[in-house]
Amino acid sequence: MRPEERDAALLWDMLDAARAVRDFTLGVTFEVYVADRRVQFAVERGLEILGEAAHHISDKFRAAHPEIPWGGIVGQRNVLAHEYGEIKPERIWRVAMERLPDLIRMLERLVPGDGA
Repeated sequence: MRPEERDAALLWDMLDAARAVRDFTLGVTFEVYVADRRVQFAVERGLEILGEAAHHISDKFRAAHPEIPWGGIVGQRNVLAHEYGEIKPERIWRVAMERLPDLIRMLERLVPGDGA
């Protein structure tokens, strides 16, 4: 697979995971989120997938799109995967509520052929 094809596939994975997190939290309050481990695990897994895909995006593509917070996305994934004892529900919630909507919009402009 050529690098640009790989990047396109990874961008789609990122967008799909971000949309899934949005869907998991639709109509959910922070209080419900904190009380429902299934929702917490679903959101955390979606963010982990998002970060893993971002990690594999080519350096060339990352450099061409500095508007995407690549380091923060990958860093959040690393916390979720390796430092899960340090996960702060308030921070995860804030990412899902405040940062993902903008990220979804940015990714939608970058994903080729996204018809959603």
